[in-house]
Amino acid sequence: MSRIQTVKTDRAPAAIGPYSQAVVVDDWIYVSGQIPLDPETGEQERGSIAEQTHRVFRNLQAVLEEAGGGLETVVRTTVFLSDMQNFQEMNSVYAEYFGEHRPARSTVEAAGLPKAVDVEIDAIARVAG
Repeated sequence: MSRIQTVKTDRAPAAIGPYSQAVVVDDWIYVSGQIPLDPETGEQERGSIAEQTHRVFRNLQAVLEEAGGGLETVVRTTVFLSDMQNFQEMNSVYAEYFGEHRPARSTVEAAGLPKAVDVEIDAIARVAG
């Protein structure tokens, strides 16, 4: 039977509902959607899509690291944008963080994201057990 471990770190925003920042099952890390909230202040990053995406990636990295992974272990992401007009700006930042690593990805426009943010990214990663 698989062991399920929840992940919690103060280096990323606390869950704002009845869910975990991430769950680890066997060698897999399932990271909940990260939004551009500063974990120290709880305030939303209100800058450009690029600035918001940088904040999302810092949060994503913190959760992955707490779970024993990193961006290099990500196999799949889903990017949610409030407006697909922001795709190119988000995608430039996304490429900075992943470099030559190319996880599978879906990008969708969402009518309403938590706290009315403009970008949210979730991830699935695999780490050695």
